[in-house]
Amino acid sequence: MFTLQTYGQMTENKIKLIFNQFKHSEEFVSLKELISGHINDSYLIKTTGDTEYVLQRINHHVFKDVPGLITNKVAVSNHLRNKFSSFNEIDLNRKVLTFLPTYNNEYYYKDDLGNYWNLSVFIKDSYTHDLVESETIAYEGGKLFGEFLNLTSDFDASLLIDVIPNFHDMSFRYKQFEEALNKASGKRKELASNCIARVEELKEEMHILQNLKTSGEIKLRVTHNDTKISNALFDKENKGLCVIDTDTVMPGIIHYDFGDAIRTICNSAAEDETNLDLVTFNKTYYESYKKGFLETVEDALSPLELKYLPLGAKTMIFIMALRFLTDFLNNDVYYKTKYSEHNLDRSKNQFKLIESFEAQMEV
Repeated sequence: MFTLQTYGQMTENKIKLIFNQFKHSEEFVSLKELISGHINDSYLIKTTGDTEYVLQRINHHVFKDVPGLITNKVAVSNHLRNKFSSFNEIDLNRKVLTFLPTYNNEYYYKDDLGNYWNLSVFIKDSYTHDLVESETIAYEGGKLFGEFLNLTSDFDASLLIDVIPNFHDMSFRYKQFEEALNKASGKRKELASNCIARVEELKEEMHILQNLKTSGEIKLRVTHNDTKISNALFDKENKGLCVIDTDTVMPGIIHYDFGDAIRTICNSAAEDETNLDLVTFNKTYYESYKKGFLETVEDALSPLELKYLPLGAKTMIFIMALRFLTDFLNNDVYYKTKYSEHNLDRSKNQFKLIESFEAQMEV
């Protein structure tokens, strides 16, 4: 669940002013911060009415085109709402994220400090999971993300901006790696020698999906691009409710979303676990997630997309291993680290996960 933290009166007055720039019929009562991510700031707004809201500040230092980002997620949300047109308003607001416009008829408000804010309806009696601890959660998460991809399969992805250009572009990530390798100190290259060798060994295989995307053999779709399980809302019976945190919605291929979910769900250990004997690929969770995923999206997929789903999982594990390694070679300029070899340990962790994956799966 979200962790809540109360803020002071000065901040509350500021937040109240921003909240009242949006079209709603409620009176502000109080706010609490939602500690649910590392990039944006989100606040739960309690009102005198039955409806509560989430007011979010989008980090414009990370996301360079915030109006485009918000246009993306509002357009996709409206598309989803049309799919559930038979739902009453209460059920619809629990199934799909609902964004409110400002009095200027924009879906964001820009404050005097240049910060961008958007407002959505809070989905009550909902829960998130930071970790998958049962086959049921893996299965329900797969159903939910599969449904999201299925219902947006007829949305023209070219209408969306690239919120983070080259985010999953393997050629771009290899170029970053090679530049870092050329500049890295001898000591760092020596420490990372086994990982560097693995990167070179997997290079051809890790470009397969990129090449299929570039050639158009695999369809460009609306993809979520951050399919960790904490971005799925569940009800009290642990049934999937709604996909959230759609800031990274943009054009992509389905293997990105499938693979990123598998990467985060199926690692038996923390992402920076240094005892690699503890790092194994949980095939049971993989099969549970895949079962739910295909139940809701299989009919929208081509035979080629289905064929390469397992490679999507391996590729997304690899791309994180590569990014951690690249940052280590660059002297840790991107990811926050707690000690000198933290990024290298993260990279080793992901490569061990690939090794466990390869031992159990046919790709």
